[in-house]
Amino acid sequence: MGIGITEVARGMALRVEGEIYTIIEFSHVKPCKGNSFVRLKLRSVKTNNTLERTYRSAETLDDVALEERKMQYLYNTGDTYHFMCQTTYEEHAIPVALLGDMTRFMMENMEVSGFVYQDKVLKMALPNFIVAKIVETSPGVKGDSAKSDTKPATIETGATISVPFFVDVGEYVKIDTRDGQYVERVKK
Repeated sequence: MGIGITEVARGMALRVEGEIYTIIEFSHVKPCKGNSFVRLKLRSVKTNNTLERTYRSAETLDDVALEERKMQYLYNTGDTYHFMCQTTYEEHAIPVALLGDMTRFMMENMEVSGFVYQDKVLKMALPNFIVAKIVETSPGVKGDSAKSDTKPATIETGATISVPFFVDVGEYVKIDTRDGQYVERVKK
């Protein structure tokens, strides 16, 4: 469906050169001489690559009805991860290639966001932060809480992250899933 360039908004999905992008930023520019135009900064739904495009105010774009659905992670079988849509209760089998690095932080029953177009899941997104239990790390030493050094630790999903020396096995930590960094200890 075509929309006018003046109707764009942040977060809207568009088809550009056959691929689906979401609008990150846009700005309407009205120069002193000449016609106005719109600059768009777009992010690919599949690859997360960014793209910048400029459009004249008379142009139309191909709008895409991209729907964000809350999904619950159920289990995995080899290279396929299974999710259930929270609203329709449909089960979706997602290949590990689509999930990429986010499988490091997948825990059973975790709620994630699925971006769906024509009943096909194009992308999955983890919550920004998760709380996970430390299952393996070297023991902490009394007095290490003031140091800024870190040590490797394995969390319950099997992923290895860097944590401060004072964090021990059995403790829960908050992790930023966007970069895999330790945020803080959490009491549970």
